[in-house]
Amino acid sequence: MNERRNNPALPPLPEREQIALLDPFETLTAANVVVVSTLQEAERAAATLLAAGIAGFDTESKPTFAKNEVSGGPHVVQFATRDAAWLFQLHRTECNPVVAALIASTELRKVGFGLSGDLTLIRNRLNIEPKAVFDIDDEFRRRGYRRSVGVKAAVALVFGRRFVKSRKATTSNWANRQLTEAQIRYAANDAWASIRVYDALFGGG
Repeated sequence: MNERRNNPALPPLPEREQIALLDPFETLTAANVVVVSTLQEAERAAATLLAAGIAGFDTESKPTFAKNEVSGGPHVVQFATRDAAWLFQLHRTECNPVVAALIASTELRKVGFGLSGDLTLIRNRLNIEPKAVFDIDDEFRRRGYRRSVGVKAAVALVFGRRFVKSRKATTSNWANRQLTEAQIRYAANDAWASIRVYDALFGGG
């Protein structure tokens, strides 16, 4: 593999067929996921996240299918500590200042995979500049991987487990006022897997 030519000590990225044979990666239980519905819940979430100082981070947007269609996303912003996750739906505009403050805060490090597109959408929708954001893909690149790793390959590489991502949930309507259980599980665990991988790489938690 190209990665190994660059660094012989680097384990190769597992292929899709290899990942499919692995045991599933653990996930957060529904009891540890909060879909924020009030300003009070948003403020409690923010206090917990700021106290933690670091969180897994991701966003979800309604897919665009037409050639020149512009995304109105993000529609969901999710944060996860090592114990829980919070999902913010941006149609709840009363909570958006709290979300914006978290994303712009230098006191909360936000870690995730492939975040450049998410950050562009955030700038456009919330009119803020994200700060203290760390793309874990950059760390894998620094360690010698020449192609994007992504959360599924990272979980397989670091934990020897298969991170299950529902394609149906990926392409679902994230602008829905009521998220489905599958969407909630998908969004929460995307963010949670990020902080788990980050901790494994840097010895956190």
